[in-house]
Parts: sequence; C-alpha cells; structure tokens
Amino acid sequence: MPGPTDDKDRTKKTYWLDQRRNVDRLVYGLVAICGLLVVADLFYHKHTHFAFEGWFGFFAGFGFVMCVILVLLAKEMRKIVKRDEDYYD
Repeated sequence: MPGPTDDKDRTKKTYWLDQRRNVDRLVYGLVAICGLLVVADLFYHKHTHFAFEGWFGFFAGFGFVMCVILVLLAKEMRKIVKRDEDYYD
C-alpha cells in the first residue's frame, strides 16, 4: 500500500545547483568578478595610513590570508568546544 511519501520520491525535485555545469559557471563567475576587482585596484587613488596599504592587491591578499587563518583557527577551536554526539541524551 503506497504511503503519502511515495509520491514525493517518484517526483524528486531538482534544483539548479544540482547540475555540475551550473556550479562550475558560478565558481568561474566569482573568480572573474574577484579578478576584475583586483584589476580595478590599479585605476583609483588610495588614501592610505601606512605605505603597505598602497601596494597593488594588498587588501585582496590580506582578505584571502585572513579567511584561510579564520578557517584553520575554527578547525582547531572545534576540538575545544565540540560536544559528544550523545551530549543532550
């Protein structure tokens, strides 16, 4: 006897990110936008407080390095803050 969930299994809904082609397009689009923003760094005058802030692509590189450090620190902090799987049982 079919239940109410059997119909949902037969007509599984697909989303646009389920296709590899669309994921690749999204990644390439983001890389292109980031590249254009770094190139745009050449075309405006920066009002800096420190000399290194005027280097080409400084803030792009700084942001990338800090993001990587944040992920690595979060992985280490997980070991400290993590609870057992049955903690709330």
